[in-house]
Amino acid sequence: MYNEIIINVHPFEKRVAILEDNKLVELFAEKKAQEILVGNIYKGIVKNVLPGMGAAFIDIGLDRTAFLHYRDLDSNFILGSNKKVKLGGNSSNIAKVLSPGQEIVVQVKKGPIGKKGARVTCKISIPGKFLVFMPHRKKVAISRKISSAQERDRLRTILHKVKDKNVGLIVRTDTENNTEEDFALEYNGLAKTWKLIEKQMKYSKPPACIYDENDLSYTLIRDLFSTSIDRLVVDDKQVKQQIVNNLKDAAPELIDRIELYQEDSPIFDAYGIEKEIETIFHSRVNLPSGGNINIQQTEALVAIDINTGSFTGSKNYEQTIKKTNLEAAYEIARQIRLRDLSGIMVIDFIDMKEEKNKEDVLSVLRNTLKRDRAKNRVFPFSPLGLVEISRKRTRASLLLTYSEQCPHCNGTGRLLSRDSVAVRISRWFRRVHYFIEKTPVLV
Repeated sequence: MYNEIIINVHPFEKRVAILEDNKLVELFAEKKAQEILVGNIYKGIVKNVLPGMGAAFIDIGLDRTAFLHYRDLDSNFILGSNKKVKLGGNSSNIAKVLSPGQEIVVQVKKGPIGKKGARVTCKISIPGKFLVFMPHRKKVAISRKISSAQERDRLRTILHKVKDKNVGLIVRTDTENNTEEDFALEYNGLAKTWKLIEKQMKYSKPPACIYDENDLSYTLIRDLFSTSIDRLVVDDKQVKQQIVNNLKDAAPELIDRIELYQEDSPIFDAYGIEKEIETIFHSRVNLPSGGNINIQQTEALVAIDINTGSFTGSKNYEQTIKKTNLEAAYEIARQIRLRDLSGIMVIDFIDMKEEKNKEDVLSVLRNTLKRDRAKNRVFPFSPLGLVEISRKRTRASLLLTYSEQCPHCNGTGRLLSRDSVAVRISRWFRRVHYFIEKTPVLV
């Protein structure tokens, strides 16, 4: 499989597309008006404690207070007290640990969505390309995707040599052939970052952001750009140089895979990405054989329905249905990643009688979702013939990112947001000037 990362830089928006064999499978967008918060660390103030919910609400300087659950507490980051707090197992004990007005350090684990504020944790972690640095924790953990017992032992030995006593580490997946020197170099950089955060913890007046995860291109390059990526193409010289600078120490062998796009036509048009993006906002997705799937996002869950459409297939009805369901399973897995759907998803496949056919459909769904970086789980067919999927949410879906509630139907429909329309108009002018006048224009 040929994998590419394509980055489009616009004055008001930055977009990153992941292509697998020239097909768009993931899209990330960062608008100037919508800051990405996941990973940021804040010095906040406890506003309210709710023992019945086992939770507290923290003012971190955003429009809405952040939600902190009892399970996400860590006494090392509850400020103003030198004694260690034993949290215990009862969530109602949160009132014994926290009180309104108390200062606390938290990290955003899920961004705000709709009317809900961000979800935060006191279990701070700082990710690098190969390691995740966890202050005040001693454990060493290794990605489950590293299956070799010999390699796991090698990594564990190296990490115990490299790390300080009161620091925990997680080894990320893409660490094959990394040496002790590679890990030491990244560890020292993460430790230096943590020292700066500690200084901000001490002197910043809450509520305040004391660590910013940087911009979209940096975090995605750190998390996605590995030896499995064959090429990275970016249409901005400054962003290209930033990526090169970030890789000089962490992964210099990847620098040769970076290209600067210098053609006059928009980069997403040249790679056929813009057309595919349009389909993200349609509920209906057509399948190769003539069937289709229908995706409906609600506040409670995502409902996905499959139809045979114009596909009549062979004389064997069961095989016709199986073929449609297999195509749907592959496309649903792709659309989940592409639209960044999360939470609970319920799929109504067309009824099949044979158990083997059901297992084949589940196998395609599970195997295709193995490429997904987000934690997900596919459940077996229910007695009603439904398949449920759970997927971890860290940010809003692309539909919510690019749209806003329709003011004429009490929120049951969605329209493109005003800033999305403005950016589209800007891109339209660029496209018109290229295709009609064949000259670039600055908008």
